[in-house]
Amino acid sequence: MNNDKITRRVKRSRRIKARLSSTDLPRLMVHRTLHHFYGQIVDNVSGNVLASASTLQLKTKEPQNNVAGANKIGQTLGQAAVKAGITKVKFDRKGYRYHGQVKAFAEGTKEAGLIF
Repeated sequence: MNNDKITRRVKRSRRIKARLSSTDLPRLMVHRTLHHFYGQIVDNVSGNVLASASTLQLKTKEPQNNVAGANKIGQTLGQAAVKAGITKVKFDRKGYRYHGQVKAFAEGTKEAGLIF
C-alpha cells in the first residue's frame, strides 16, 4: 500500500511539473522528508536554483519538521527571493496535498512578499 501511495504522488508530481514548466516564471518547489523540510526556487528555462532554504539551516535544538518550522522556512526563502529580485513564482507542491506543512510553507512565502 505504501508503494501505491508513493506512486500516486509521483504521478501527480509529474503532471504538476509538466503544467508549470511551460511558463517563464520560476517554480517554488517543496520537498518533505520525515525529519526535514526543503524549499527551492528554480528557474524553469535554465534549471538553476535561484534561492533555497531548509530546516537544516535552522540552528535550534527543537525539532523543526512541523507546521511552525515549515512556516519559518517559507518566510526565510521568501525573504531571500525578494532580496534576489524575485517576486512572482509558480508553486510546485510536488504532488503533496495542500495542507499542513505545505500550506504553512506557502503562507510563509506569501507573508515574505512572494506572489503566486
